[in-house]
Formats: sequence, structure tokens, C-alpha cells
Amino acid sequence: MKLVVQIPALNEEITIASVIEAIPREIPGISEVHVVVVNDGSTDATAERARAAGASVVSHEMRRGVGAAFRTGLQWSMGQDADIVVTIDSDGQFNPQDIAPLVQPILNGEAEFVTASRFIDPSLVPEMPKVKRWGNDMMARWVSSIAKSRFYDVSCGFRAYSRNAYLRLILLGDFTYTHEVFLSLAFAGISIREVPIKVRGVREHGKSRVASNLFNYGWRTASIILRTYRDYRPLKFFSKIALALFLVGFCFFAFLMSVKFNTGIFTPHKWSGFTAAAFAGAALLVFLIGVVAEMLDRIRVAVDEALFRVRRMETLVGVRDEEVLPNKRADD
Repeated sequence: MKLVVQIPALNEEITIASVIEAIPREIPGISEVHVVVVNDGSTDATAERARAAGASVVSHEMRRGVGAAFRTGLQWSMGQDADIVVTIDSDGQFNPQDIAPLVQPILNGEAEFVTASRFIDPSLVPEMPKVKRWGNDMMARWVSSIAKSRFYDVSCGFRAYSRNAYLRLILLGDFTYTHEVFLSLAFAGISIREVPIKVRGVREHGKSRVASNLFNYGWRTASIILRTYRDYRPLKFFSKIALALFLVGFCFFAFLMSVKFNTGIFTPHKWSGFTAAAFAGAALLVFLIGVVAEMLDRIRVAVDEALFRVRRMETLVGVRDEEVLPNKRADD
């Protein structure tokens, strides 16, 4: 069993070497451990210190976001024919020694995607600002409601993926990937497990590159979740919008009828009837868009399955594609 530990990094020269050196090279059930650092356009000595600590380094020429860095790491892992991929942050918030319990459910055949959970065990909840804790809980409940399964921590970046899981990922978001992964794998029927792990709630050095601005983080994350829901459940997505439009139109129609009932005439509120008709027409149009999108979704499912089979075949025959890392520089 080959394990690849991928670490996205942006200007983490202070902590990157210690994180790499703490990664265990001997894990029960794992025969090989490889470490790759995805240097997301760092302007400090992150790449040099990572390489000196024994990691392979793949660099983006400029900052592209942790979501793009995650995809780059997956492409590198595919090229290494990884059986399991683990992602861990470069800021030292996670203990690399916890990689062993994180991958154990995969080795035991109990799950294909395992994520560290900071909140599933109340005794392990880290100290963090209340607004950040509230935001994590709201995101977890939102993703859970869409995926139809209860999750407690959908934002943690410390995760393990089986080959079957990471080969099925088709991700588009550059800003982040954590929530998109949950929904994509849940919709694909991949078995998911949360493992309670104690982590540090705040960074020891510097500020988070992703969640430093909570409003911006919440807005961009919400847009990713909505786009993923739209792509995987288009009829439900558009039907809810259509229902909202229809209800607004119905309110205008009810107002017009109340005027007619009380006065016996529609004047001077005929505008309400035209407005109601406009909203009803818009609702019908949005619903029809959902029907068409649902038909197209069948094609997407077939394409996703075909891509998974191609990726699987490539890993089985040992194909290496040197062109899968556009706009990146392979340092090692």
C-alpha cells in the first residue's frame, strides 16, 4: 500500500519543515510513504525548506488558491499510483502522528473517505473564536442537509482518500475544496467516516490564508456549495427557486383577489395581476430549466463514470502523463 501525503503551502517557511519531518514513515499496513508539498506561489523559502526536509515539491508560478493546490496534489498522487492520499495543512495545526488512525478505516475496508473531525467529540473541541465555531457548525449542518447524512466537521483539511475516492473527484473551485469534496463524494455514494482528532484551533504563526476574512470565506464557500448542489441535483435546485417565485406571484394574486372581494373591482390594482402573472411565468420557465438540466445531468453522470474508469485504468497500467500539471513547475 502506497501512501502519499500532500501538503498545500503558501509562505509557510517557518513551519513546513517541522510538519514534513513529523510525518511517520512507518505506518502499520502501509509499505511506502511519499510526501509532496504543493507550493502555491510562495514568495519566501517554503519550497527550499520543504525540499531540504525530504519532500517532493510541485510549484505554482503564482498563487491560485488551496482548491487548485489540492487538485495539483491529486494529479501528482495519481502519477505516483497512490493507494491512499492524505491531505494535511502546512501550518502545524494538525499532528502528523494522527495520520495512522486517520487511514485505519480505509485499511480496514470500513470507509473510502475519512476526515478528521474537530467537533464530533465534545471533549476534543479546540479553542477558537465563537463566530468561527458558529460558522463551522452552520456549514456542517448545511452540507449535511444537502448530502442527507449528518456530518459534524466539513471544513477540516486533514483527510484521507482511498484510490476509489480520489479518482472520482472532479473539482472546480480554486478558493477551497473541503465542502465541494464532501458533496461530490456523498453524491457518488462513497462511504464517509469522521474520526475525532484533537487539533489546535488557532495558528501558532501568521493568519489563515483561506479564512482570514470570515465574510469573504463564508460568501465564497457558500457559492461553491450552491454550484455543487446545482450541478448534482439540478431539478431540486431549480424547483426551489421556481417555488419561491410562484409563492411571490401568488401573494400578488391574493392581494388582487382581496381588493376585488372588498371593493367589487380590480381598479386601481390591476398591476398586481400583471405582476402575479410575470412571477408565475418566471416560475414556470425556471422549472423547465431544471427539467432540461436534470436531463443533462444524466450525461454528466455517464461522463464522470467514464472519466473514473479511464483514471483507474491509467493507474493500473502505470501511465504517467507529464502534461497533467499545466501552469506549474515541477521542482522535484
